[in-house]
Amino acid sequence: MAKNCDEATRDRVCEELKTAFGERFSSNLSVRQAHSHNITALYQQCPDGVVYATSKDDVAKIVKICAHYKMPIIAFGAGSSIEGQLNAPKGGISIDFSKMDQVVSFSPEDMTITVQPGITRETLNSWLRDSGLFFPIDPGADASIGGMASTRASGTNAVRYGTMREAVLSAEAVMADGSIIHTASRAKKSAAGYDLTRLLVGSEGTLGIFTEITVRLHPIPEVVSCGACTFPTVTDACNAVIESIQCAIPFARVELLDEFMTKACNAYSGLTLDPLPTLCVEFHGDKTSVAAQVALFGEIAASHGSKDFKHSTDPDKRAELWKARHEAFWAAQASLPDCDVFSTDACVPISRLADCVGETQKDLQEHHLIGPMVGHVGDGNFHVLLGYHKGNKEEEKKVYEFSERLSERAISMDGTCTGEHGIGQRKAKYLRLELGNAVDYMWAIKKALDPDNILNPGKYGFEDY
Repeated sequence: MAKNCDEATRDRVCEELKTAFGERFSSNLSVRQAHSHNITALYQQCPDGVVYATSKDDVAKIVKICAHYKMPIIAFGAGSSIEGQLNAPKGGISIDFSKMDQVVSFSPEDMTITVQPGITRETLNSWLRDSGLFFPIDPGADASIGGMASTRASGTNAVRYGTMREAVLSAEAVMADGSIIHTASRAKKSAAGYDLTRLLVGSEGTLGIFTEITVRLHPIPEVVSCGACTFPTVTDACNAVIESIQCAIPFARVELLDEFMTKACNAYSGLTLDPLPTLCVEFHGDKTSVAAQVALFGEIAASHGSKDFKHSTDPDKRAELWKARHEAFWAAQASLPDCDVFSTDACVPISRLADCVGETQKDLQEHHLIGPMVGHVGDGNFHVLLGYHKGNKEEEKKVYEFSERLSERAISMDGTCTGEHGIGQRKAKYLRLELGNAVDYMWAIKKALDPDNILNPGKYGFEDY
């Protein structure tokens, strides 16, 4: 297992990387701090150096140098992960992919595109804007495609278009010994060998480092209608979603804001929603099918207490609504003046969603916590954003204990401790509770592919083995 290298070894690795990469290597403290975790409750653990890679050969060279000295390696995309995936608890070298942000190849006929890992989702969709196609996975941040693949990210479109698990068709990756592999062809299906693509997607850089990723694209729909409606309670909103899905309404998006988050988004993003639990919805299709979806959802929403379903095909109104949704984290932070924000998520089968959300709201009230809630409720996933003061040990203890109860609650309902944030450092303790002895086989895979544990060590709880 990777250990903290002694000072002489760290200096030797940094000197070799400086010689090999010149100004693209930095050991400057501010640069190293920018390449460690600093978004939510976890404390920064900085790497010893940062290399800005420009090609797969660069990445392979960095890995080979580090592997020789058993120096840890952490891949860095856009820096938006929140569970400590970017921290370097054992020191090491951060590989920055911001200069590897190009489109490698595009096949509109196959509706696929191959990109370098540093390109962000917004940049990718801007590149695609005149093609009639789009990439639908949209986490709240403008994350890099490599980071999204590493954490198996999703977003508001997941209810219809899936997550990065479904979006990634194949990948090129550098393994722990510096060798480069291709996980699959571009064929839409294959029965050849183990599915290494799915193994690497979601592995948080602990098994290999992406250097190219081929993703599926989708046609831009002919008609898009979006809208919002409020409900008396969060439970009413959740039940409306459950019934709608059971009635086969093919939501493109269905997002929940609790009353606190609705108020925060109104104040931060200029929305004018009633300060009640709110569903933001979107429908894709042709004119006839979208009209039918809107009408049926309106009936179901009304049967669960909604009285104000407003919808529109105006692209400006649509952009305004979803911009506000993607700004929810910052809206929550603005609504909690002088506070830091602790973000956590969980995901349950949709049949248990109302129960889990209801019990979570009760938990917040009983422990006198302020926690705006927002969720991709079409697939049972929701987030809680807790206000606290970083450094205040009592408050930190309260939010961590809440997160523990939420994870345990979701797992007890046959759900998961994380729908999309990933495991990283903060949720490693729940893997065994959720997956039992399957974790032993995960560790066996890790040891086989990375015997010296140099790829993003300190994550997934493997240090406890």
